[in-house]
Amino acid sequence: MTTKPFYKELYFQVLVGIVAGIVLGYFYPEFAVKLKPLGDAFIKLIAMIIGPIIFCTIVTGIAGMKDMQELGKVGGKALIYFFAMSFIALAIGLLWGHLVQPGIGFNIDPATLDTTSLIKYTDGAKSVNLSDFVMNIIPSTFVGAFSSGNVLAILLVSILFGYSLSVIGVKGKPVFDLVESISKVFFHNVHLISKLSSIGAFGAITYTIGAYGLASLIPLAKLVIGFYVLLILFVVVVYGIIAKICGLNLFSYLRFIKEELLIILGTGSSSVVLPHIMEKLEQLGCSKSVIALVVPSGYSFNLNGTNLYMTMAIIFIAQATNVDLSISEQIILLVVAMLTSKGAAGVSGAAFVMLTSTLIVLPVVPVAGMVLLLGIHRFVGTGLAIVNLIGNGIATIAVSVWNESFDREMMKNTLENKEI
Repeated sequence: MTTKPFYKELYFQVLVGIVAGIVLGYFYPEFAVKLKPLGDAFIKLIAMIIGPIIFCTIVTGIAGMKDMQELGKVGGKALIYFFAMSFIALAIGLLWGHLVQPGIGFNIDPATLDTTSLIKYTDGAKSVNLSDFVMNIIPSTFVGAFSSGNVLAILLVSILFGYSLSVIGVKGKPVFDLVESISKVFFHNVHLISKLSSIGAFGAITYTIGAYGLASLIPLAKLVIGFYVLLILFVVVVYGIIAKICGLNLFSYLRFIKEELLIILGTGSSSVVLPHIMEKLEQLGCSKSVIALVVPSGYSFNLNGTNLYMTMAIIFIAQATNVDLSISEQIILLVVAMLTSKGAAGVSGAAFVMLTSTLIVLPVVPVAGMVLLLGIHRFVGTGLAIVNLIGNGIATIAVSVWNESFDREMMKNTLENKEI
């Protein structure tokens, strides 16, 4: 098998784009912020085809199931896994905040904070409740699910369409073949757009450094460093244990998805690699039907990085504003966060809205304290997006193993062929 020169590999090109973006953003910040459209354009290109890819993958995955009871089993197992991991992540973030104590010593009076910059987040957060969340899943029209970009709405119409296609049997075969062919076209589009990954990562990272500057991290360095240490420990320990139970070497898996991780590092969004990760998980031996259900739904229900951030950030604000949370209040915090975190979608900005929503429901910790996080949110958002992606891949593998539909031999061959 012929090996491509390293400079032609996508991961190397993206890495070069990130390094170049950091250098340009640091030395020429005024020019760097003007390059933001490069990152935005790349994200929009990927976002343009995410809906159709989710639809085609779910429809072919469900319609291809031999037993429709499997759909309920896979969905049930996925939800059990999602909620268990969400609770674990929220609890660990809470405990880590107490251990690291990043907010101790700030002694800030919430009344002195300028909250005008929070308006766009608090306005959105006030509308987040269980009723609205459920109603937003149901689109006004079939096409509306795709135009809105709501992953859960697309998931709903895709499941209904795939189930109906399966029920009508042979008569639906031409439609099934058509959807499968369309799926191949969209995945080819993904490969074409992926060639622009280095430019997209360059534009996004140079804007971030140019607009916020590395100096913006200094006052809150303890929180940022503590959060990234937590993310690393969570990936290595928690994901490492789950991967081992599944018969997978965590670090081999991380090497396998290194291109996707670098793209997120540059763009700060896990949504841009959703089509890529679905394709790679199939190469790894996961069942297509499991991938079709777990990955898209995981982008709203399995955001472990977001969960870690939410509880640690709330503890930080409480410590910085000298709010002493009782044990009962912290238990309520975990329950509320379990609900509000399910409204986030895989983009880092959504995590800030969900965090604000939690504080509005739990008024003991002042919402005004969110101002303290505005400067560093973009930087920590990248880390939580990376962990969210890794977590969704591990979740898909775990559910495939649990469902006894994981091809270990295929995994072994794929990872061996991808070793550098």
